[in-house]
Amino acid sequence: MTTDGKQVRVGVDIGGTFTDIAMEIGSDLHSTKLLTDYSYPENAIVKGIETVCEAAGVPLSAIDLVIHGTTLATNALIERRGARTALITTKGFRDVIEMRTESRFEQYDLNIVLPAPLVSRDDRFVLDERIGPDGAVLKPLDDAEVDALCDRIIAKGFESVAIGLIHSYLNDSHERRVRDRLLAKAPGMAVSISAEVSPQMREFQRFNTVCANAFVKPLIASYLNRLVSRLKDAGTDCPVFMIHSGGGIISVESAIEFPVRLLESGPAGGAIFAADVATSYGIDQVVSYDMGGTTAKICLIEGQVPKTSKTFEVARTWRFKKGSGMPISIPVIEMVEIGAGGGSIASVDNMRQIRVGPHSAGSEPGPACYGRGGDQPTVTDADLLLGRLDPDAFAGGKMKLDRAASEAALTRELSDRLGIDSTTAAFGIGEMVDENMSNAARMHAVENGKELGDFTMIAFGGAAPLHASRLCEKLAIDTLLIPQGAGVGSAIGFLRAPFGFESVRSAYSRLSAFDADAINATIRDLAAEATGFARRGTPDGALDLECTAYMRYVGQGWEVPVPIEVRDYAQADGKGFRALFDDCYERFFGRVIEGLDVEIVSWSLRASSRVPTPIKVSRTERQRAAPVAGTRKLFDAAQNRFNDAHVVERHVMQPGDWVAGPAVITERETSTIVTASRDAILQADGCLLIAAKA
Repeated sequence: MTTDGKQVRVGVDIGGTFTDIAMEIGSDLHSTKLLTDYSYPENAIVKGIETVCEAAGVPLSAIDLVIHGTTLATNALIERRGARTALITTKGFRDVIEMRTESRFEQYDLNIVLPAPLVSRDDRFVLDERIGPDGAVLKPLDDAEVDALCDRIIAKGFESVAIGLIHSYLNDSHERRVRDRLLAKAPGMAVSISAEVSPQMREFQRFNTVCANAFVKPLIASYLNRLVSRLKDAGTDCPVFMIHSGGGIISVESAIEFPVRLLESGPAGGAIFAADVATSYGIDQVVSYDMGGTTAKICLIEGQVPKTSKTFEVARTWRFKKGSGMPISIPVIEMVEIGAGGGSIASVDNMRQIRVGPHSAGSEPGPACYGRGGDQPTVTDADLLLGRLDPDAFAGGKMKLDRAASEAALTRELSDRLGIDSTTAAFGIGEMVDENMSNAARMHAVENGKELGDFTMIAFGGAAPLHASRLCEKLAIDTLLIPQGAGVGSAIGFLRAPFGFESVRSAYSRLSAFDADAINATIRDLAAEATGFARRGTPDGALDLECTAYMRYVGQGWEVPVPIEVRDYAQADGKGFRALFDDCYERFFGRVIEGLDVEIVSWSLRASSRVPTPIKVSRTERQRAAPVAGTRKLFDAAQNRFNDAHVVERHVMQPGDWVAGPAVITERETSTIVTASRDAILQADGCLLIAAKA
């Protein structure tokens, strides 16, 4: 085919098991999934782009834009596989990243083991300088001391350096001077300063974030430079952009400078994809469910906007428990994530109970049924034995699954140890995964004061459509949407994201001493920084600005986000700020507290390009029975038995076609399971609407 002047855009998502490619030419979508190449991730990207270009009948030179998200930075932190990194900090604060906040994520565990710091003590260095809490210089830098320290670091052969000095978020002059003198002596050194990476108060979180940025910076720079070079060699000279954790698009150059912003880039794309579908249908309360090969993610979307946060944790070491990981202070789409993907490994614990995850077989060696050397039972192996997967049609028939290998793995690791048959073991794996996910979703909803029974679920990712109907049964959710292209949902989400950047900064003030000039200066500085980054992707387009002040009562430990209009403020606006805070606080906690002053702790400002509003879709009612391609034995967990299920090919369905559960609706990248309690109707935009039977 020809492009007929239509823009050709490609979204690429690298996951722990699969690399997903989605190409849009106007309204036409072409997609594919390939196993991720851990050693050289760019190989799967180039091969996948060549595959979709061949399917679309267009040359690589016709591609106008590539938008990429990756878990490479996240995996490097989890596996501690990054650059040899040094930390330079203020004298007396050398052990902050080891002492953490001194809180215990498991209060009554006497043998608790806290995660090891990213930079060991031998690689942490101090300078005898001090910036005060008001930004004033209490003890100036000694240039001779700085030069001597730079020489020591260079002599030790460090690849990357993180600089985190106390109170640098208020005055960054010392951090910048240290960086300048270090680069003057070693121009090729990778250097990160906390005043640029995360200019926020709370030194543990800030120091840890700048260390994480420095740790992965050389790795990400090498990878992205190789990717751009490989794409040019393959025949496309289009710009490459990255999706960041906050859900916006930034340039490759910005991503190389601040790779810590990429940590949740893949899941962010999925949340954007779900928000786009929610907007199309006019749904205000949505829970997005993204299950791939390694993890599963839940995100709440209200008013067609994903919930966001300015901090999150990565590499949790204790049952994904809050506080057991590395805190990262960057803007992020907030979601709950558990180690429950298609490749998650099942085992029997000391109490003779089935456990699933967090370890994953990934793509190398993969589940036992892949026939690539894996011999541990996984969720994919269980799905195969339960009839959810067709061994001859997996990945569009390009990959045959070995049922005998799955059965052998489950028998050896689970059945023989528990005295049950392989079907019961597979049932146990499936129920454990779905129960873990439903418990995580309930907890996430309760923490946000929500009841999931009132929500619509939107499911995507290679494994989510296999489990979403059962998850809805457990959560008492009546309506489920499986979008077109669900198997590569995050990659499609990249194509829906705006060019944008969110700047954050701590700037303390009390409303009782409201200073309009200081607030205006903070907003102007944030706007200049955010728009500067956003302009690298959209130099001429209009930008929307969204500002948030993080406020609390004096004496409280944490803040609530308060949306603030971007404009110049006068002294009389202090009362308006108080009214905005009272309104937000009352919505969060039910009542305000009289007689207490309020303080602003930090700010964030997001600049983003405008994206086209999705076409509104009206719900399509059932019109005719979908054409049936055959039948298959499908295990229904709620009924605890195999049923004869209709097999329907999604690509032959027309809007209004419906199928009663139990059924399997197949497509190249995934399959949708319709349980016996539900019916499915194809909508006008290609979404499958799965609803509880009346």
